Amino acid sequence: MTQRADIVIIGSGIGGATTALALAPSGRSIVILERGPRLTDSDAARCDRAIFRDGVFRPAEEWLDGSGQGFNPGNYYYVGGNSKFFGAVMLRYRREDFGAMQHLGGVSPAWPISYDEMEPWYQKAEELFEVRGDARQDPTEPSHTGDYNFPPVPDESTIFALRDQLVKAGVTPSSLPLAVDHKAWQARAHTPWDAFPDTTGAKKDAENTALAKALTFTNVTLISGAKVTRLGTGASGHVNFVEFTQTDTGTSSTARHKRLEVGICILSAGAVNSAALLLRSVNNDHPTGLANGSDNVGRHFMNHNCSAVLALHPWRRNTAVYQKTLQFNDFYLSGGPMNKPLGNVQLLGKISGEILAAQTGLPVWAARQIAARSVDWYAMSEDLPNRDSRVSLKGDRIVLDWKRTNWEAHQALVRKAKSVLRKAGSPVVISRAFDRQTPSHQCGTTRFGADPSNSVLDLYCRTHDHKNLYVVDAGFLPTSAAVNPALTIAAQALRVGDYINRKVLAA
Repeated sequence: MTQRADIVIIGSGIGGATTALALAPSGRSIVILERGPRLTDSDAARCDRAIFRDGVFRPAEEWLDGSGQGFNPGNYYYVGGNSKFFGAVMLRYRREDFGAMQHLGGVSPAWPISYDEMEPWYQKAEELFEVRGDARQDPTEPSHTGDYNFPPVPDESTIFALRDQLVKAGVTPSSLPLAVDHKAWQARAHTPWDAFPDTTGAKKDAENTALAKALTFTNVTLISGAKVTRLGTGASGHVNFVEFTQTDTGTSSTARHKRLEVGICILSAGAVNSAALLLRSVNNDHPTGLANGSDNVGRHFMNHNCSAVLALHPWRRNTAVYQKTLQFNDFYLSGGPMNKPLGNVQLLGKISGEILAAQTGLPVWAARQIAARSVDWYAMSEDLPNRDSRVSLKGDRIVLDWKRTNWEAHQALVRKAKSVLRKAGSPVVISRAFDRQTPSHQCGTTRFGADPSNSVLDLYCRTHDHKNLYVVDAGFLPTSAAVNPALTIAAQALRVGDYINRKVLAA
């Protein structure tokens, strides 16, 4: 049976949920299609073994890498998208990230809009996600037109003591901006939350914030278990229908094929899956896929260069659980070889012995001894856009040929971080790079720009080729910067929603 909606949003993560909320007051019928179910509370949601060893929340799918080898991707398909498992860090890109920046590995190009254009939307996104922080602590923090509405999440005792040690080591620690209700976390959740889902409402993910508010409007409907398989176009080139299969909750074999006619289509399935869906939606008029007149869909894929850095002290135990409250950006804009930028260093959610054993193959007893005495950090460097780093299809399978860039800068950042942490009192510091199976902020693939010959989207994330098709997720990002992208996606979603309300729906 074919039904119709004024607006269809594909995906309920940060981009899709925030756009839905921005458009909800229009009164237009809005249907959100999410391929996954809602997460319900379970023991596994708080179990490090279940999450890291058994992979109970990971998808049962396989992608191919550039050499044709299969791997299980670290994407999550649930209401709220990947944000259900994020660490709740919501940083702004630095002002300098919007301009061209020379790195050791090449040039990070300028954005087609300025920081000042995005700043009001950053402010609104911080308010929506109830971000807690202090913009005065970090010297690289760009200007704000308003303060955070909530103070920073307090450090646990081990981390509180570490602040002074970091200052003595010559860096400037600052509080991470966090989308967390820490009192609710203390009462109900009490997990590290990096890769742990929130089933309590204490983490301000897409489901608990933007989506929950959007669904209070009677014109907004969520359909879960709905995997979109194709977008269809009409003679005008507009997207006029969405095809999907819907699986009933609790079943794995009963899938019904459905078609939904659309007025406006907003694709928010994530950088990889949005590109794959556009490529999969070939037809006679668009033989290389939708929105692909420039041959840029799936290209310029970026994934942050990341390493876990463990600072160990033989006789000092770390009692923190969430832990993820500090960062330092002293090497973000300079400080590398030839004084080039290196990136961000922030705390991870506390690593347990079971997590460490699952990631390294160490015996659990040994991993527990190490984890009990470690403070765990996340070093993150920019991956530069490369046209040949791309998402493509082989039959119906996704091929992710990530061509990592700027690795020399990341190695230099890890060396700098180790030196700082040793000066801060940890005699042993070890590191391990994240591999392609770890979702390290995948972005690019449908980048926005003013020139239709080298971009997929215009400055308001509308595709150049289809005037009623928008892509609002991490795919629009022309650069990856070296900070977590969630807040920038949310800010852009609010900006795009405002544009659609004013210029499209009100026309």
